[in-house]
Amino acid sequence: MANPKNKKTRLAVGKTYKLYIDGKFPRTESGRYYALKNNDEVIANICLSSRKDTREAVVAARKAFAGWSRTSAYLRGQILYRVAEMLEGRSEQFVAELVKQGLSKAKATKEVAASIDRLVYYAGWTDKFQQVFSSVNPVSSSHFNFTVPEPTGVVTIIAPETSGLLGLVSNIAAAIAGGNTCVALASYSMPLSAISFTEVLHASDLQAGVVNVLTGSREELTEQFAAHMDVNAIVYCDGDAAVDREIQLHAANNIKRVVRRTDIDWSTEKAQGPYLIRDTQEFKTTWHPVGG
Repeated sequence: MANPKNKKTRLAVGKTYKLYIDGKFPRTESGRYYALKNNDEVIANICLSSRKDTREAVVAARKAFAGWSRTSAYLRGQILYRVAEMLEGRSEQFVAELVKQGLSKAKATKEVAASIDRLVYYAGWTDKFQQVFSSVNPVSSSHFNFTVPEPTGVVTIIAPETSGLLGLVSNIAAAIAGGNTCVALASYSMPLSAISFTEVLHASDLQAGVVNVLTGSREELTEQFAAHMDVNAIVYCDGDAAVDREIQLHAANNIKRVVRRTDIDWSTEKAQGPYLIRDTQEFKTTWHPVGG
């Protein structure tokens, strides 16, 4: 009989959580990390993204915007549905990561299921919100006058701090369903699922650069998210009044749109809807002559 003392113990291969920029998984150029803990136990080392990481993510989002904004609404819906399929196939992993970060098994299971459903929800809206928000306007001349929504461009998202997956998914899905590209800053205290979600995006036919996800300090990156001159809108999901004022101040430099989504329970139906798509749309009015 084999002596159990001679049995070799296998060391688990720990996952390395990196950034997601331009369809790639780089480490932060700063080389800095922070230890993510649960009950004083270190469960992962997380990248502390820098201003340079942010600039590179915005460049990637801008580069991807032309192609993604011209992608048909039907195809955008198919891709979002594919993301939901892939997330469902890996749901056990996401539940385990949320549990690692302090959620109960029941709450984690509910959050993953809600995230899948939300992706399906926005997949269904990609070719319908235009009809809801477009209009044919009455004019007193021989013209047709149309108003139609168009994507605003590059959107930065400061995701909810208290929602590791569902809040991030809800805001990203609403932005890209309307043809925008985005750079999202994951929750500082619950970042694991955000990086794993980018692996799902990567395998779901989504064009590189459409979604870019950073991890790190909000105090360090909020100014860059709000002040970058090639960003067209910023979505802020936490309710800190001082941070809100800082965002408004920096956003004014290029008159970018500021969208506040504070005090939202992301698990409810009030946290979804075509109006979240409309928040990052511009409206173009076109005149067309009629008759001779």
